[in-house]
Amino acid sequence: MSRKIIITNDGSPSIALKDGVTYHSIYGAMQESQHIFIGEGWKALRTEGPAHIFEVGLGTGLNALLMLIEATFARREVIYEAVEAHPLELSIIEKLDYCRIMGKPELQPAFERLHRCDWEAPVSITPYFTLYKSRRAWPGYVLRQPAALVFYDAFDPAAQPELWTSEIFKRLSRQLAPGALLVTYSSKGSVRRGLQAAGFRVEKRPGPPGKREVIRAWRIP
Repeated sequence: MSRKIIITNDGSPSIALKDGVTYHSIYGAMQESQHIFIGEGWKALRTEGPAHIFEVGLGTGLNALLMLIEATFARREVIYEAVEAHPLELSIIEKLDYCRIMGKPELQPAFERLHRCDWEAPVSITPYFTLYKSRRAWPGYVLRQPAALVFYDAFDPAAQPELWTSEIFKRLSRQLAPGALLVTYSSKGSVRRGLQAAGFRVEKRPGPPGKREVIRAWRIP
């Protein structure tokens, strides 16, 4: 898989594939992740105590890094489970300077450990953040425990339509905690209808720069 680093409009890096597909919005990788997955996801979570989060597509690790920061700030335990069938090369990871951009260069070792640590095993990255990452592909993967929050960050439905069907969302729903929250950057009508058919209550939410809307969906108990 041919991958190269690009710089998005907010100055933060992302990855582009040779077919033009990118890992984040070209309008701003950092602001996209912060707005959607932290602002519309984590900060809307209604549960208390340890939080189990499932990410479809670990990718650059940006969402995981932002959650590590949030968990530390809130002093709340986060168990972060993620699948990634095609991990990034370490030569690319070392050039992703998210920590410097955020003014937190001291977090670079933790960020790199997110990528370097063992697969298929729980790893304590910080006292508040435990990562379990798997190289198994979604949707065949089975969660280790019901998740309260899902970061659905697979490639765009145009690139991977098989990951955005009602059947896939039904399979995911059966593995979530009652009232679980799912957030994704996609606001396509087919995605919205697929989530509704799978038993989610779907909300359209304001998107980050360059995107009018995103989806936030609650699993109906």
